[in-house]
Amino acid sequence: MNDPQHTPSFWLGNALLGVSLLMLIFLGGLWESLGVWAMVLWMGLAGVGMYLVTKDQGPSSNMPD
Repeated sequence: MNDPQHTPSFWLGNALLGVSLLMLIFLGGLWESLGVWAMVLWMGLAGVGMYLVTKDQGPSSNMPD
């Protein structure tokens, strides 16, 4: 079997989700400096990260149909 591994977009999506998690932890300080734009940036990072992770099909299943 020559199953493809995860694509680079999958790993980029995971990196964006990691950055959005760190941003969520420090959201109070970011809110004071950026205001509402901190929440907009967080939602954008999380949304794009989830899109890239779910776009990846991943390896195929070994289970018979």
